[in-house]
Amino acid sequence: MNVTSIAAPIDPAISTPVVKAVKTLGSEDFLKLLAVQYKNQDPQKPMDDTAFIAQMAQFTALSQSQTMTSEMVKLGASQQIVAANSFIGKQVIVDDGNGGTATGNVTGVTTDSKGPKIVVGGNAYSISSVLYAEPGIVSTPSTSASTNSGA
Repeated sequence: MNVTSIAAPIDPAISTPVVKAVKTLGSEDFLKLLAVQYKNQDPQKPMDDTAFIAQMAQFTALSQSQTMTSEMVKLGASQQIVAANSFIGKQVIVDDGNGGTATGNVTGVTTDSKGPKIVVGGNAYSISSVLYAEPGIVSTPSTSASTNSGA
């Protein structure tokens, strides 16, 4: 009696390849599915037009919802940049992340993968770390009045 080990190699001639499943259906997938549905329908009982219209409306609503979500994410990122830019020139107190605070004028804005950061004293801080903000110290350039006494 021959006994084959469970760990025996699999014969490629009889094995089936592993197919990675698609996580979401796109518009092309929906239209292909709809075409197959129409192609395979019973000619004696055709698909109701209202069902077709309902499916198209649902798919359109889903597509628009996904587009709106994407645009809202972009809008949120833009709003964060605008908020960070509004701190430029202001005197702020920020949480330094080490249990202390840092104080100074915001001199610029930088961005990284986590979003915009304000620059205070050469260091970048998240705008969520701002504890206090007030108008910055305005320095006016000194002007020397030149008098020309013509004779």
